[in-house]
Amino acid sequence: MTSALPVLINQSSQQPQTAAIVRGILHQFIVGLGSAVHSLYIAGSVARGCAVAGQSDLNITLVASRDLTPSETSMLQAIARRAEQQQRFFPHVDVQWVTKQTATSLEGIFYWGVWFKHGCCCVYGDDLSSRFGRFEASWDIARAFNGDIATQLETYRQRIMKTQVLPHYLTYCREIAKKMIWSAHALVFHRDRHMVWDREEAAERFLQYYPDKALQIERLFLLVSGQQVPKKAVLFMINDFGRWIVTEFDKIDRKIG
Repeated sequence: MTSALPVLINQSSQQPQTAAIVRGILHQFIVGLGSAVHSLYIAGSVARGCAVAGQSDLNITLVASRDLTPSETSMLQAIARRAEQQQRFFPHVDVQWVTKQTATSLEGIFYWGVWFKHGCCCVYGDDLSSRFGRFEASWDIARAFNGDIATQLETYRQRIMKTQVLPHYLTYCREIAKKMIWSAHALVFHRDRHMVWDREEAAERFLQYYPDKALQIERLFLLVSGQQVPKKAVLFMINDFGRWIVTEFDKIDRKIG
């Protein structure tokens, strides 16, 4: 028997200690981009009402009514970086953007449709979640969320090899470690049939099917924590565990199609 994935409905459940901070940051995007902002969404522990000061990130999705110019996309990142300096609750403020046309297209339904219906909640503008019905767990969704993991691994491998700036190095390590944890979960999503948005739970569900990968997952969380790890060890993780994820993903994809 199949069952629909749960819907994240937390528009009114933000914690008092985060609500004002989030409003202030979102206001900067609205003022900076004006009519180009169609709607704004928050995700993760902030949307679920369980954010932890100094540990939880603020994840924002901006839907644009049109394509943004290069200067506008630079402004998005500048606002996010400035927001990180202006408050102490969120160590990182991550923002992604997509046009309304792309977000509601048939081609993007297994990523953006699922994301807006099940992965985030609208905090400003016209809520796109109403455009989609509820989804069921499937390999199509796992494949869409995994994206081109091989290319991403290579991109971060090159960045980590080349950088000599410690803050950049730690950011790259953290970002690719998070991606690898979610890609690991994508391997089992169609079997586990649970949509999770918490990294720890995603890792736990992955390990139920691949318990022999516990050490690799432990090392990834070390990188996510921001602890400095020798570059050689990080590159080994990308080449070894990353390559295993790609190979396993391709194996399942060939089997399911």
